[in-house]
Amino acid sequence: MSNSTQPAGLELRDVTHHYGARRAVEGVSLAVAPGEVVCLLGPSGCGKSTLLRLSAGLEVLQAGSVSVGGRLVADTRRAVPPEQRDAGLFFQDFALFPHLTVLDNVAFGVRRVARSERRDRALDMLERVRLRDRAASYPHMLSGGEQQRVALARALAPRPTVMLLDEPFGGLDAQLRRQVREESATLLKGSGAAVLLVTHDPEEATALGDRIAVMRAGRLEQVGPPGELYAHPANPFVALFLGEANQVVGEVRGGAMHTPLGPLPVVSLDGDLSDGAAVDVLVRPEAVLLERLTTASEDSNASSDLGAPPVADPVSGPVAMVERVRRLGAQTAIELRVAVGSARGSDGHPLRALRLGPVDVRPDDRVRLTFDPSGVLVFPATHP
Repeated sequence: MSNSTQPAGLELRDVTHHYGARRAVEGVSLAVAPGEVVCLLGPSGCGKSTLLRLSAGLEVLQAGSVSVGGRLVADTRRAVPPEQRDAGLFFQDFALFPHLTVLDNVAFGVRRVARSERRDRALDMLERVRLRDRAASYPHMLSGGEQQRVALARALAPRPTVMLLDEPFGGLDAQLRRQVREESATLLKGSGAAVLLVTHDPEEATALGDRIAVMRAGRLEQVGPPGELYAHPANPFVALFLGEANQVVGEVRGGAMHTPLGPLPVVSLDGDLSDGAAVDVLVRPEAVLLERLTTASEDSNASSDLGAPPVADPVSGPVAMVERVRRLGAQTAIELRVAVGSARGSDGHPLRALRLGPVDVRPDDRVRLTFDPSGVLVFPATHP
């Protein structure tokens, strides 16, 4: 999202870092524009926090370069100290000074301005996080959410070019985390800083990030807007990290994709799935569409049909048995068993569907399946 007339707020070029023989970061290049929030997303140990620490100057750069606001702050020959990088740092433990008031904590990082301006700027930041009335309090007198907001205000008070956040909401309970996250997103976007935020939570990355950078084993797998990564992931790793999916294998034959779920239209991400190609197929649960055919009581009354397997209709789709229905807050999960070319019951292929709100199916109902093509992801097979 950087433009040609303005240097990136933060720019990493070919950054590589090893801890002994272990590769932590390998050849990472990433630019974050002023006013943009980029979330570094990935599993534990993938190199996210190391990349953040290298950006902050808390680790010595071994290869590549780091620039802030168009100014080179680190390469293999030089390293500007962290306090001179014009970068605000925010970590999960908040690190507030217990002996200072809330106001003094926020004012602490504001330098090279008159004392009155430091106070005014600190009060302004406390106003923005709705804690001006707690200016005279001490950190131990605040709730966890209030401490988090004070720490964020302190990091933003010096008006840094770059904001670096490492799992900033990890210490909060789920409900408070969502609330504080929304408030923080507004504050971060309004600051104009280039924001790089580390998280392992896909929901958090999707809610906060203008772009998401997915990491695995020290490398960037894909970078892009949340919707793009969810709908058009570069590989199964990205697809599964961004959201749940049913996984099946298939083969392209005669212009159709043959899978345990029945024949599906060939939808190729790279346009190069020729006849006979083996594929890995991921089907998002929300892309599984259901039409109820019979209820459990109707099946029990049809003695001649008892024990017969649901069969696939090549035109209208396979038939499945509902095994379990669970309400998950706003969503309902439906566990299914698809019996395409197999006996009815436990020998079929498991499948999971998700729906908003309640559903009108129950265990042992039979349903016909169709699939929303936008939620069917196809990749060249990675197995032999």
